[in-house]
Amino acid sequence: MDPSALAQFGTRHIAKGIGRLSSEVIESGSGSYLTMVGGRKMLDFTTGIGVANLGHCHPAVTRAAQAQVAKLVHGQVNVAFQKPYLDLIKCLIPLMPHKSLDTFFFWNSGAEAVEAAVKLARHATKKQNIIVMQGSYHGRTFGTMAMTRSKTVYGEGYAPLMPGVFSVPFPYCAQCSIANHSGGKYGFGNCCMDPLLQLELLLKRETAPSETAAIVLETVLGEGGYVPPPARYLARLRELCDKNNILLVADEVQCGFGRTGKMFAIEHWGVRPDIMIMAKGIANGFPLSAIVSRKELMDAQKPGTMGGTYAGNAVSCAAGAAVVKAFQDEQILENVNARGAELKGTLDAMKSDSKTGSIIYDVRGLGLMLALECVPGHGYASKIQARCMEKNMLLLTTSIYDTIRFIPPLNITREDMAKGCQIIKEAIEEVAAGEKPAETGTHGQAPE
Repeated sequence: MDPSALAQFGTRHIAKGIGRLSSEVIESGSGSYLTMVGGRKMLDFTTGIGVANLGHCHPAVTRAAQAQVAKLVHGQVNVAFQKPYLDLIKCLIPLMPHKSLDTFFFWNSGAEAVEAAVKLARHATKKQNIIVMQGSYHGRTFGTMAMTRSKTVYGEGYAPLMPGVFSVPFPYCAQCSIANHSGGKYGFGNCCMDPLLQLELLLKRETAPSETAAIVLETVLGEGGYVPPPARYLARLRELCDKNNILLVADEVQCGFGRTGKMFAIEHWGVRPDIMIMAKGIANGFPLSAIVSRKELMDAQKPGTMGGTYAGNAVSCAAGAAVVKAFQDEQILENVNARGAELKGTLDAMKSDSKTGSIIYDVRGLGLMLALECVPGHGYASKIQARCMEKNMLLLTTSIYDTIRFIPPLNITREDMAKGCQIIKEAIEEVAAGEKPAETGTHGQAPE
């Protein structure tokens, strides 16, 4: 079947509710590249939305999964312990951002792990309500739809959703009306901290601390625009949680596992979460997610209240252990910071250039979790994305604002990063000069 016929078959038989960047059909992946049916090879700066962090089909991860398939594929967690599950925990414990995070539960997807965190928080505190951040993405299940506040599309038409969820602003300084009208007094380097004031008001007006189990936030906003918080915010949030007996839950599904240049993004601010959520890059493409917390919280749950048919699959856990070893053996974090500086340098130069700066509103991010926000009202992000695709490079837009997110493999080579930077530079220059490529299939609405 030729590529166009395959795409037509997919369009006819796959649920329309799946947003899709391209009608290409992927045949294979290797390192920083995807090869399509028909032979087209594309530089992948999406990594399956931050999943194949070590590149496609990383040799060591592939070998570990292949070996495990020959030993045990499915060792159901409610039946007995399985060795890959325990091996992965041994690998992860030394990497945790705080020594109190020592007790794990593995599941399949990020959304399931978020729900497991909510379940744990409600049970441990005997309180119901959850506070989330505006702009956050936590999933599409019924529980996580109620918590996702990045776009209305994820929950539109599915009400009633899970009750007891409240939202407050995330410190998105580039879009803060106070900062933008302060004459330079406030901004990312000197946040006004109005989001903390709004949180304090919420706890007085809508959900009392005595009824609030947890504050759940993506340490770095993901689908909301790749927005890192300003310096003092997370420390003050931790203080507020301690003062009011509220658990702090860090959703590191997209920003964890080296994406920001540290193993977990929260390490940049030295703040202790009560619960941390992991997924995506944890097993480099094999379905796996996790929550970790302190033993006293986890041990309060009765046996039988947690589990799942495929939870902590043996092959996925073996892949996860290989991912951790690859981080150590291949100096992945060093590469993230070096390549991230190169990419951000390219984006900053575009913003400073008189020819291209007129279409760029903001450049931000940490490590290889970077974003370029365009001047609104012109669809520049989708046009840049389309131009990059024409040059055989995959990018994703994100956020309600006109934003491109860059998610290359964490082990991308200097040469491939230079190639990617050149494509991005050319695409921005061409769009700034008025060229109007066809918009992509999602018309600026990123699939996640």
